[in-house]
Amino acid sequence: MSDLILNPNINGVDDFYAELVATHEGLSDEESQALNARLLLVMANHIGDRAILSQALSAAALKSKE
Repeated sequence: MSDLILNPNINGVDDFYAELVATHEGLSDEESQALNARLLLVMANHIGDRAILSQALSAAALKSKE
């Protein structure tokens, strides 16, 4: 079993962030939330490992409580 990577691990992180923000431009809050949900499901499908996905859910839940 692999462990969830929580340290920075994205090549061109600033470019990715700018692309993410640009993807949301002009969307309503509802459309933006739907886009985020679709993106999450696409990425979860790519990861595919249920243990890693569970770790990611736990990590995200902890961050939302800070």
